[in-house]
Amino acid sequence: MAHDAAWVNDAAARVQATALGPVAEYRGLVEEIADGVAMISGLADVRLDELMRFGAGSFGFAQVLEPDRIGCVLLDAARTLQAGDTVLGTGDVVRVPVGPGLLGRIVDPLGRPLDGQGPVDAEANLPIERPAPGIIDRDLVTDPVQTGVLVVDTLFALGRGQRELIVGDPATGKTTLAVDTIIAQKNSDMICIYVAVGQKTSAVRRAVDALQTHAAFDRCIVVVAGSATPPGLQWIAPFAGMTMAEHFRDKGEHALIVIDDLSKHAATHREIALLTRQSPGREAYPGDVFYVHARLLERAAKLSKARGGGSLTALPIAQTEAGNLSAYIPTNLISITDGQIVLDARLFQEGQKPAVDVGVSVSRVGGKTQAPALRDAAESLRLDYAQFLEMEVFTRFGGTIEPRVQAQLTRGQRLRAVLRQPQHRPMRLGDEVALVLAVQEGLLDALSPDQMDAFQDHLTEALEQGAAEALQAVQTTGTLSDSDRAALLAVLHKQAASRAASDV
Repeated sequence: MAHDAAWVNDAAARVQATALGPVAEYRGLVEEIADGVAMISGLADVRLDELMRFGAGSFGFAQVLEPDRIGCVLLDAARTLQAGDTVLGTGDVVRVPVGPGLLGRIVDPLGRPLDGQGPVDAEANLPIERPAPGIIDRDLVTDPVQTGVLVVDTLFALGRGQRELIVGDPATGKTTLAVDTIIAQKNSDMICIYVAVGQKTSAVRRAVDALQTHAAFDRCIVVVAGSATPPGLQWIAPFAGMTMAEHFRDKGEHALIVIDDLSKHAATHREIALLTRQSPGREAYPGDVFYVHARLLERAAKLSKARGGGSLTALPIAQTEAGNLSAYIPTNLISITDGQIVLDARLFQEGQKPAVDVGVSVSRVGGKTQAPALRDAAESLRLDYAQFLEMEVFTRFGGTIEPRVQAQLTRGQRLRAVLRQPQHRPMRLGDEVALVLAVQEGLLDALSPDQMDAFQDHLTEALEQGAAEALQAVQTTGTLSDSDRAALLAVLHKQAASRAASDV
């Protein structure tokens, strides 16, 4: 029978081997086809998620198995397909190429090149659906992921193997935050995968341009399933990207994957489910949408030393409407992930970028992965900032403000100014530690907001000239000794005094 035959794994060929002589084929017929979904009859032995080959050379995968027919999601445009066409079961599942040959490339979810640089040199072809590592195969998440974004590294530290959701309204900087995190890995050992799901071509182009200009693009993979691609490609895109990232993790390396975004992926899943006549649930999503995203994100993990010690960190992105975090998909993803970075539209409009809402955002791994130098420098930073935000609200009602309260407000305003950061300019660990020290020691209290920007612009140069050894020690060891702290503070005192005197 067909299951006894040897099947070629190459997705472009998918032809039956003939070494065993004549073999029977299972054939089916297309009954209906529309909107990227084909209803097929006659393939009684097809299994769930099995790859199916159409007579016109197109492919799809079985999504729904009914007693008398199969709901097949197409992976190519159905321009030449029609009712009555022949369908073959392949006995295989959807696979994607993996390996170093993908680095520096822009591909679609099947690994087909989109950058005009020729075929991809694949090391292997692996299934897009793979089991997540078991508990016994995992290790504690203790190593930091330096995002280069000060507000994240100081208040919501991320670890290698963590899953941190980035969530917020449209146009609040979600993609920029994720792209800046990839850019910050320019001098690290992490391999980065950016997966665009259902995004406009212009948005994908901006993200790719930023990566090619500012990041180490030769250690990045971009997987694109734009809004104009078939729903099947958009559906498999996160799973394909995860498989590509897992290949490096399983070899003992470290990878970071950004999925932009899972709200659009959920909408695609709902579209496919409704077209294949699955029962709708809350907000018309099928009941299995939670399981779809849970089994995807569970694949991010830090592996034990026995498994090579590699890690895969996931930064999924989700979209809210009018800041409604209690919507179905955001609540699902918040419960699946290890924390969330919430971006606030009001803060964004006020010019506070990144527009992170520190009151709602959280990292459930947090300080356990934070670099010791930054943890020591920012020990009371989050509490001080939270108190400032509360105090600021109360003082808006007017009245006389005590000098002590005024001093706290001034300190908080300086801190808020420090947490502003231009896009695509991630900070080094040493610069972050120095800037936090300047705030905590009150060195910036005498500076105006305009002077704050100038202070930060010249900080890196001043540290390189006056405390190069201390800066290098913090960068390499991640710790802050007393001597290094004193060296950094000496430069910070001098820089703050010079900046304050320059505008007198």
